[in-house]
Amino acid sequence: MLATGLFYLVLVSALYLLGFRREREKTRSSLLAARQTLVRMLPLLLSIFALIGLFNEFVPPESIRGWLGDNNHLLSLLNGALVGAVAIGPPVAAFPIAGSFIETGAWPPAAAAFIVSWVSVGIVSLPVEAHVFGWKFALWRNSITFIAALLIGLLIGGLI
Repeated sequence: MLATGLFYLVLVSALYLLGFRREREKTRSSLLAARQTLVRMLPLLLSIFALIGLFNEFVPPESIRGWLGDNNHLLSLLNGALVGAVAIGPPVAAFPIAGSFIETGAWPPAAAAFIVSWVSVGIVSLPVEAHVFGWKFALWRNSITFIAALLIGLLIGGLI
């Protein structure tokens, strides 16, 4: 993870240096926008990592393995997708949470179903979606994307 982060840091730094050489004002404006985004996102990111830390300390690994482990593939896949469907937060939060699931013994396809479901299924936001698009659309879209989360989880399982 550290190597990937450092790679992106070097790449982005090189792009900014190139940008400063070509269009100084646009690059400066881009840096200011990036800083504003970081300031807005920092409290959220810190709370996500703090929540993961609490989760890792207070939820025993046996529980994760029991709910999301490879002992019962179908049930683990369903559990992963269901937890993702009711989770709420920015999509970027799903990745470190799923990573902590895998580190504590979750079956990777269940973690994949969790991520896809978190990003695409919105049980908590269903009433708002139904208000905007109608119940028929909202229920169909959520049902289809929930099934897609399960299928993608299975596909990931076949690939790794």
